Amino acid sequence: MNAIWVTTALTGAALLASVTAGMADEPFASPARARAARAAGLIKPLAVLLGSIESRYVGQVIEAELHEANGHWSYEFELLPDNGRLFRVYLDATTGAIVGTRGPVREKP
Repeated sequence: MNAIWVTTALTGAALLASVTAGMADEPFASPARARAARAAGLIKPLAVLLGSIESRYVGQVIEAELHEANGHWSYEFELLPDNGRLFRVYLDATTGAIVGTRGPVREKP
């Protein structure tokens, strides 16, 4: 019976280690990493970029995510216009440049 418990414990520990290792590669930036990147001048403030998105596109920003992969930072904004068709706008978090969109994008006139 002890052998079964030890095997189960080792399997559980290995599973936990693989999940934890996978979390280290998570593309979403943690709040602490985002604050550190902002303090180091690696990314523009969310409030500044949010203002530029809201002034350029029709709809309300309902979600904003900061991503980091291989030292490259980007923001993903999800907008909901009055027609109810969601779209996304992707920005380079360092420069603020728009790098892409997805969905039925609606720009303000």
